[in-house]
Amino acid sequence: MTRNPYASLLSLLLIAPVGLQAQRSFGGQPYGNKAEKRGMPPATAVHLPAVDVAALLAEDAARAAQGIKGPYRFGFTHPTAFDLSNSGAWTTMPNGDRVWRLLLHCPGAVAINLVLSDFDVPEGARVFLYNTAGEVRGAYTAASSPGHRMLGTTPLAGDRLTVEYIEPPAVAGQGHLTIGQVVHGYRDLAKSADREFGASGPCNVNTICPEGDAWREEIRSVAHVIIGNGVCSGTLLNNCANDSTPYFLTANHCTEGNTAYGSWIFVFKWESPVCAPTENAPMDHSITGCDMLLENPPTDMAFVRLSSIPPEDFAPFWSGWDNTGTPPDSVTCIHHPSGDIKKISGAWGTFDQQDGVDMGNGPADCWHVPAWGYGTTEPGSSGSGLWNEDHRLIGQLYGGQADCSNSVNDYFGRFDLSYPLLAQWLGECGGTLDGYDPYAIVPLPQDAAITSIMDVGLNLCNVDSVRPTVTLKNNGGDDLLSVNVDYLVDGTLAGTLPWTGVLHPLQTANVLLPWIHLASGEHELTVRTTAPNGQADDDATNDADTVRFLVSMPGETLTLDLQLDHYGTETTWNVSTGSGLVIYSGGPYADDPEGQLITREFCLAHECFTFTIADAVGDGICCEYGEGFYRISDGADNLYLERDGSFGESRSDAFCVSWVGLAEHGARPALPVWPNPGTGRFLVRLPAADRADLLVTDALGRPVWHQRAPSTAGSGVAIDLEGVSAGTYLLIATIDGARSAQRLVVQR
Repeated sequence: MTRNPYASLLSLLLIAPVGLQAQRSFGGQPYGNKAEKRGMPPATAVHLPAVDVAALLAEDAARAAQGIKGPYRFGFTHPTAFDLSNSGAWTTMPNGDRVWRLLLHCPGAVAINLVLSDFDVPEGARVFLYNTAGEVRGAYTAASSPGHRMLGTTPLAGDRLTVEYIEPPAVAGQGHLTIGQVVHGYRDLAKSADREFGASGPCNVNTICPEGDAWREEIRSVAHVIIGNGVCSGTLLNNCANDSTPYFLTANHCTEGNTAYGSWIFVFKWESPVCAPTENAPMDHSITGCDMLLENPPTDMAFVRLSSIPPEDFAPFWSGWDNTGTPPDSVTCIHHPSGDIKKISGAWGTFDQQDGVDMGNGPADCWHVPAWGYGTTEPGSSGSGLWNEDHRLIGQLYGGQADCSNSVNDYFGRFDLSYPLLAQWLGECGGTLDGYDPYAIVPLPQDAAITSIMDVGLNLCNVDSVRPTVTLKNNGGDDLLSVNVDYLVDGTLAGTLPWTGVLHPLQTANVLLPWIHLASGEHELTVRTTAPNGQADDDATNDADTVRFLVSMPGETLTLDLQLDHYGTETTWNVSTGSGLVIYSGGPYADDPEGQLITREFCLAHECFTFTIADAVGDGICCEYGEGFYRISDGADNLYLERDGSFGESRSDAFCVSWVGLAEHGARPALPVWPNPGTGRFLVRLPAADRADLLVTDALGRPVWHQRAPSTAGSGVAIDLEGVSAGTYLLIATIDGARSAQRLVVQR
């Protein structure tokens, strides 16, 4: 692939005037979340009034029934004026840092977010937020809200949130911080009771699904907007200069009365990585703050400029537009319904213009979408763009009755009527303008890629075969009509699946591979493309994807008992294979003055593993703050590992899982094999038995050597593998109806 030759120059010349900094938090740790250890008193608490959640939900339902699509309200706003002088308390640390803390308690809240209305943080000072579960946001600094003395924060789970301001001695007394709004979250934007993830209706379509294939660029222009206690959607808009100015279009009814522009949060790339089931994704591609340029109620349009340009890792795209007023043949909407992860909706047919539509937010001149062909819109979709069949924006969502139960009648404010007011910023370059990607990559003709491998677990318990699904993507400029899909196990070609079909540029398809049989142990599966359209691939760097995993066949069930000290938020652990592949992990946990006993089951192969435990502060899980310990055992009272909690930052211990045979009368240890590793000739000593069957298989489970013995009397049996390739093999011995297994390594 070839990068746009002008992209780097544009990034330097055009981005700099608006601001380069889009990151809002800068890491680090507060003092107060470990107050006991640092000898600090408890934070001063403010208890805010209770909220009538039932009444709020009833109001929301009534608004939705009227066709009001936003903002999607998730919280109740308490106006406050808590600052560094009238609230909280100061503590001076041994190094001279002054620390101000205030604990905010919202009874019954599922989450809390804030608007810091006077945010003036000098160089070196930091602001943190944290909850009782140990989750920390920050550090927020002066660079977190460029150009504004205001900062909005995303919701943090729980009904208690502590605000901490740290001021070094060099800038003592120079900072200002006022908590102007405390939002009591009564809805969890990340979860709901009736769905695995997200709160929107089940008919909504994730943007990663095939319906989004033709709209990959426009999807990148859409952001989830958090404005105080509500959320809407909106779109980055291109201008005639193609200069990356971060103009952003949303709905006027989302912004009316919300003048704390420096606190608005714009979240990009919040998209499910798979089509179904919906999965969460990080919400860390965000920008805070904007400048309001224009609000226009007659078309329900609001137009802002973000405080900074979305950087390259946001993969931003500036959408094109059409100001001609020509009725479209089909329309597409990309949005965040009910504050959910990004979705896409589409419709075909006749779309008329209707003036003076009033859905409870005042009259607006709109495009009318009679019915959606797939997906729908919901509260939270407000402000989302409407694109015509030419991929140009023609409006933004005002309201309507559509939902999953009856997806009819939605209305979008008309961009053609808004444009004369926007021309001073967007420029005048005719009736239409295409979208713009300053980081565009020019596609090469033949470029097939594997972008993911699915349906292969990290640890396959009592399973000796997998049937992966892989995502094939056409990164090339030509249609992809055929390609070979190779799959390799531990570096050995296991098979090739010829694929044929039609994939347009940037489209994807899921390809189901044949069953792959595997021996017990760790494996590496690589899937690659070769010969797209019968030609050489023009970019081999994206041809393959690889996953590592463990096959535990059969698997032994072990149990971890982990007794934490008072500070579970400091403790993490993992179980890894000999090569370092982490197959189980846990923590951090919530703090608990009594300590918690954590129990976790593992399914592990007949291998050796490493258990690693870590403490973020470096004082283990014992002594002054509790008597922690950990042990790993099985259901037969066999103890594999047991240690107390007296360690520093971390400790690692090896343990090995003994083989338990199938249908054995007693546990049979692994058979002695010598030499192992070897060059191809091995000697295995068998116990006295009436019957023995020896089988050696390769990594794919294919037999490479076999021998039966009617009886044994402690004899040795020679295994000849000189004719096979170097690698790892599995010796399976069935002795008097019981099985045992041993890995054989051939080295040359």
